[in-house]
Amino acid sequence: MIATRRLLLGATLAAPFIRRAAAQGEALPPILFVHGNGDHAALWQTILWRFESNGVPRERLRAVNMPDPLARDDDAVPQPHRSSSAEQTERLAAFVEELRTATGAPRVALIANSRGGYPVRDLVVHRGAARLVSHAILCGTPNRGVYDWPEIRNREFNSRSDFLQRLNGGTTDVAEGTAFATIRSDSQDLFAQPRAVWNAADRTRPTGTDVDGAELRGATNIVLPGLDHREVAYHARAFVEQWRFLTGRQPERIAVVPEARPVLDGLVTGLVGTQPTNRPVAGATVEIFRTDSDTGERLGEAIHRRTTGEDGRWGPATVEPHWMLEFVLAAPGHPVAHIVRSPFPRSSSVLHLRPPAPLAEADRAAGALVRFTRPRGYFGRPRDAIILDGQEPQDVRPGIPVGALAATSLPAARIGTPVAALFNEERVVARAVPVAENCVAIAELTW
Repeated sequence: MIATRRLLLGATLAAPFIRRAAAQGEALPPILFVHGNGDHAALWQTILWRFESNGVPRERLRAVNMPDPLARDDDAVPQPHRSSSAEQTERLAAFVEELRTATGAPRVALIANSRGGYPVRDLVVHRGAARLVSHAILCGTPNRGVYDWPEIRNREFNSRSDFLQRLNGGTTDVAEGTAFATIRSDSQDLFAQPRAVWNAADRTRPTGTDVDGAELRGATNIVLPGLDHREVAYHARAFVEQWRFLTGRQPERIAVVPEARPVLDGLVTGLVGTQPTNRPVAGATVEIFRTDSDTGERLGEAIHRRTTGEDGRWGPATVEPHWMLEFVLAAPGHPVAHIVRSPFPRSSSVLHLRPPAPLAEADRAAGALVRFTRPRGYFGRPRDAIILDGQEPQDVRPGIPVGALAATSLPAARIGTPVAALFNEERVVARAVPVAENCVAIAELTW
């Protein structure tokens, strides 16, 4: 109750600021957020909250799902459930028109992470959309490619691909009339490295690119030391740079202003084998439970339950901003996921859920399996403090942050017991669930 009063008091004290900032926020162009390869709109959740907390109306912020977010192995060869560079540009053009129509604004701003920056460049610079786009901010986009290799020559991320040769072939990388910025890491971006640290087959192989591969000629190029490939889009420091570039001033707030009764909603999206898509899944059941922040134990019956229809939507569900929550996602053909989340201080309509891939045989030998995931950044050792069930995860490799997943297998005797997952100052407590019942526990970080 004390925590609730503090949150509500904070929201009350912030109200005059929100009203004052609203007039400034409405002066901004509507903003469209574009995710990266294999990702979805939910990764922009905390950035959306920060823009809202600085007075930008929710209806002028839109994070979109690319239906098939994975790039093809060869950009010119159709591949099921994967997209070409041209398809991504066409979809982005449609999203821009939808936002312009919905808001009545003549121009929009675009903020993109990783692969999401490619269609932004293509649309604005090469397809004449500068008149529709006021600002373009590319965060961690591998503009010079991830590698320059003779094999898989026409993959979108290869510097030799037809697509990147076209994007990078002019005397400038920007278009008159649109303000361009890039945000990159100094040396911690997995996909901007002189050696292929992401390549399990040969991590020492030269890539032909380097740490400055995200920069654009003619753009404002911003470097954020220490941040990883995703953090340069989703971290609080990235938000400050995004806001400053769009407005020419510092944000009034970086912390998120809580709402009294957040409303949560989103889609259940699919997997084909282990391959992600953002197409909606029908017939999935989502239950939400409030949990104890120390033990992960459920506090009463489900506060929400719904089976998705053809649109894949699982909400809405109204919560309180201090509640720890467990989402139980049961989708046909997949393990049942028990996803534990930190409190949601504000509403979200892009709280998208993906079912886990079928369990591997090695996983089935365990009594319980707990996965620890960080969608808006990677795990870095020794950069970060990472503790899972009282231990530093050994599947997080030291050095440049290369992954957003850690896991631990537990004996059957641990079923029903709490498993604490700590990342720096964020703490999530899951409870071990039985692998024998095709269940997996997931401790998912918000920040």
